[in-house]
Amino acid sequence: MGDTRGLKILSTLAEDGRLTVELAEESLPPPKGHEILVRVEAAPINPSDLGLLFGPADVENADYGDGRIVAQMPDPARRAMASRVGDAMAVGNEGAGTVIAAGEAPEAQALLGKLVTCVPGGMFAQYRLVDARSVMALPDGATAEQGASAFVNPMTALGFVETMRRDGHKAIVHTAAASNLGQMLVRICQEDNVPLVNIVRNQMQVDVLKALGAEHVLDSSSEDFRAQLQAAIEATGATIAFDAIGGGTLVGQILHVMEQAANRGASYSRYGSDVLKQAYIYGALDMTPTVITRSFGFSWNVGGWLLFPFLQRAGAETVERMRQRVRDSLTTTFVSPYKARISLQDALTRDAVLAYNARRTGEKYLIVPQG
Repeated sequence: MGDTRGLKILSTLAEDGRLTVELAEESLPPPKGHEILVRVEAAPINPSDLGLLFGPADVENADYGDGRIVAQMPDPARRAMASRVGDAMAVGNEGAGTVIAAGEAPEAQALLGKLVTCVPGGMFAQYRLVDARSVMALPDGATAEQGASAFVNPMTALGFVETMRRDGHKAIVHTAAASNLGQMLVRICQEDNVPLVNIVRNQMQVDVLKALGAEHVLDSSSEDFRAQLQAAIEATGATIAFDAIGGGTLVGQILHVMEQAANRGASYSRYGSDVLKQAYIYGALDMTPTVITRSFGFSWNVGGWLLFPFLQRAGAETVERMRQRVRDSLTTTFVSPYKARISLQDALTRDAVLAYNARRTGEKYLIVPQG
């Protein structure tokens, strides 16, 4: 077997702040050892992919044409990304496809012809060389589209519940909760009997989660949101939150209401309650600063949560248990609906970029590299 030629998407930041995103040809050698060659058939566009693909670059006023986008990166962002200047970076965390060639290792040979899902990065491409030991073979009857999002969102949603238990909490607050990830979390919490408070941004999203059977669904744009939040936190006893928004005042509001619920009926202390209130920020739908008004005592934490550091801390046994649950419920608990399917070429057109880069909750896009 000779080299395999294909296309992939690269994102390159220049010293002057120009961001170039383009289709590039590549030539992949035959796989060796534990390597397998995957013909990529489906790859979702996740928020984490958009951070590498465009970040805060001005895609609205970018130059588009012939499989190439040139956009300007704001100067503060360019300085913050100095370490990536000049590097042509492959994009696309996860995806699924068919193994069309394999190295001589038995683990690789066993996957020949099989449909697999993996998260090696660089999956916005027609072909990808990956380590056979890092992929997950999809169950019989599954499609590449079903398996494309089998890692990031499912493992993140399961990771939230694992983190809740490890930190000693019993109920969760989740923001931007109508997303694909949020819908998975609703189903997981129903299966595991974990109380869940879902915060969304409009009535349509309330209806989506109510249709799934979610009990506590709050519209942050409603006039009585604060009262609804207090009632839901008191009803569930939630003391841990996972926030996909990042900027603004919502995290502080959640911690404040958690403190109010913890203090109900307790004697006064100028240090607040001794109930630990934890907020993890895992997304950046709002790029403005996170504003926290300290009105919730001293027993609280605000930090970041990322999937891969969590998996490293969780250990191999926990990770395999989580992966097995995803395999077993790929088309039920962990199903991912998509708003649209686009080719590699169409992914770099202006209309497509403005649509999927808008990051609207519940609107997930799928790249079909062979299309």
